[in-house]
Amino acid sequence: MDQISIVIADDHPLYREGVARTLMEDKALIVVGQAQDAGGAVELAARLKPDLLLLDISMPGGGGLAALREAITLPDAPKIAMLTASEEDDQVMQALKAGALGYVLKGVGARELVGIVKDLARGQTYVSPVLAGRLLASMRNGGAARPANPLADLSKREEDILRLVAEGKSNKEIGLTLDLQEKTVKHYMTSILQKLHLRNRVEAAVLAREHLRR
Repeated sequence: MDQISIVIADDHPLYREGVARTLMEDKALIVVGQAQDAGGAVELAARLKPDLLLLDISMPGGGGLAALREAITLPDAPKIAMLTASEEDDQVMQALKAGALGYVLKGVGARELVGIVKDLARGQTYVSPVLAGRLLASMRNGGAARPANPLADLSKREEDILRLVAEGKSNKEIGLTLDLQEKTVKHYMTSILQKLHLRNRVEAAVLAREHLRR
């Protein structure tokens, strides 16, 4: 990948411009557009076709969630992540369910943010650690009598696919790695989510990383 192009949407100009300056201190990153509301974010995403769209939750025009739901349907849609102060569980889950690859809290340090942005642009997932812990607790509490090893019911092939999902690989990349057709990988992913009682691949990646660290 050449320079990673980014659009930032936040209705606080000083914060937005500060994030832009921070990111562009790294020569691999370039902020190609800034928006102050949901409509502007979608318009810039459609026109500039950035690699990554960073959205605040609280913005005029319907907020970041509305922008996310619209931007993700664009032709050549960018990868999208939330960069926000909101720690509301409901908003975290809505964003992930709608297709956000990441949910980053505004307290993150400059150097860490640069690393997170690079990972997101490569298709990896990220949820701020404090939120990831709550997400895991919610997932565990939501399922009745989850086994000690939550991956125990997966086949070897499903576990191999889940490992690659946790590494941030797309279905196409997983297919190339495992010599499978992309549609076959999609079928496996559907089965994995059903077996683990999860809603999306971000939850699957979070659970896999927690388990695979052991």
